[in-house]
Amino acid sequence: MNKIFRKQQLTPYEADYAQWCAEQGALLREGRLSDLDRENLAEEIESLGRSDKREIRSRLGNLLLHLLKWQFQPEKRKAGWLMTIREQRYQIENLLDESPSLKAYPGQQLGREFRMARLKPADETGLNERDFPVDCPYSIRDILHHDFFPGAPWSSDQLIRD
Repeated sequence: MNKIFRKQQLTPYEADYAQWCAEQGALLREGRLSDLDRENLAEEIESLGRSDKREIRSRLGNLLLHLLKWQFQPEKRKAGWLMTIREQRYQIENLLDESPSLKAYPGQQLGREFRMARLKPADETGLNERDFPVDCPYSIRDILHHDFFPGAPWSSDQLIRD
């Protein structure tokens, strides 16, 4: 339980965010709904959903970047790339398990995230941007599947150790 010994006046949202959060939590627990900063509290709750969406987009973009490098630079495949691919998939899966209403969101963002993701490997690899497909060559199902790795077959013996 988060008990807060409040002063007469509640802390304004803009003055001390951490203290404001603690006070709002205490007010909710005590059932003092009329004392809540409803407008800012509603905004904070809504932003939590936006935060999950931002994290999914970020992880999807990073995953796409590494899948492209994996496919288009097989001779430079690194253990770090493999770890990043696995980590991004795992974290996206966790976010979707926690918020099932977002299950379709990665697929909805695929085109947008791919447009940016295809620019990054060109910068990192020295390959030309034209060497990468304009449209995403992978389905969202494949992208999120733990056993999907595009390009030629590989084994962990072929990986460059970072």
